[in-house]
Amino acid sequence: MNRKLLTVITEQALERQLIRCVMEAGARGYTITEARGQGQRGLRSADFETGCNIRLEVICEETVARQISTRLHRDYFQDFAMVLYLEDVEVLRPEKFDASGHQ
Repeated sequence: MNRKLLTVITEQALERQLIRCVMEAGARGYTITEARGQGQRGLRSADFETGCNIRLEVICEETVARQISTRLHRDYFQDFAMVLYLEDVEVLRPEKFDASGHQ
C-alpha cells in the first residue's frame, strides 16, 4: 500500500519543534539522523560545536504529510535553512503508518 515519505533536512536547533509538529499532525513515528552536505547556505558539517543539520523522515498518510509540510513552510522556511520533500513509497505493513493506528 502506498504512503508518503516526508523528508526534512534542517538545523538541529529545530529538532524538538519538528517532533512536536509531526506527532501533533497524527504521525505514528519518525526517524532522525545527522546530515552533512553543501548547498545554497554553504558547507554544513556534523560538528556539534557549530551545530549540525538533521534529517527527519516520516512515513505517513498523505493528509498527515501535507499538514506537516504546510506548517513547517509557514513557521520555519523564512528564518531557517530547511529542505523538505515528499515521495511516494510502498510499505508492506501500512497499518503501522496510519494516523488512526488501526491494525
